[in-house]
Amino acid sequence: MTSARPLRVVVADDERPARRFLVNLLKAIPDVELAGEAANGREALALIEQVSPDLALLDLQMPELGGMDVARLVQAGATPYIVFVTAFDEFAVQAFELNAVDYLLKPVEHDRLAATLERVRGRARADAAGRARSLQAASAAYDAATRRTYLERIPVRRRDDVIILPVRNIASIVAEGELLHLTTVQNERYIITHRLHALEARLDPRRFVRLGRGSLAAVDAIQRVSPMPGGTCEVVLSNGQALQVSRLQSRVLRETLLRL
Repeated sequence: MTSARPLRVVVADDERPARRFLVNLLKAIPDVELAGEAANGREALALIEQVSPDLALLDLQMPELGGMDVARLVQAGATPYIVFVTAFDEFAVQAFELNAVDYLLKPVEHDRLAATLERVRGRARADAAGRARSLQAASAAYDAATRRTYLERIPVRRRDDVIILPVRNIASIVAEGELLHLTTVQNERYIITHRLHALEARLDPRRFVRLGRGSLAAVDAIQRVSPMPGGTCEVVLSNGQALQVSRLQSRVLRETLLRL
């Protein structure tokens, strides 16, 4: 790869809006050629081996094969420069920074992406074997870290900063389309791009309870449960936030939290 031709990039993300957003950002940056898109890890792996891009932007969390799995499976000697894209993952961030592997936090910002592409151009002469070794080391570090039981901190991007939000401070998590609204016990509000069910799987079920299809609440933050018509109920949290509970989850609350 030389500076005489565009940087050929492939993008992989199972969420179409997030993928289109990233593609549109790339199209606004000079000397970048979109070499292909993939909607899952298997497509990404086949695409990388088919078009031999200079750079692959891989969503870390995809069904079946995540970005890390794709990086592991790329044929030896064919590893492009890889940048992982993630809504949040404290263990991934630690592993990537330790092993000089690039990453982008969602929602990806134009300036951050442009700076990453410049770094890729500057490091482009590094051999594929060296990139593969860095990825293997990051993968091993990530696997070791994620053997911990539950998520304890969530990195949240706010402009140029990354705020480390302790999970113990979160009172509620409410989904709105592709976004998750995190509200703390101090009534501070943050937004991340992630899937609710994927985040729920990494939270301690003794500390969080599902209220409906689109919301979770911290058990210790629930101060009052009020019955509503139709077998539903409303919970009021310690920060004053009121949230509706579905009929099914109202029954779960009655069976668990509301009995001595």
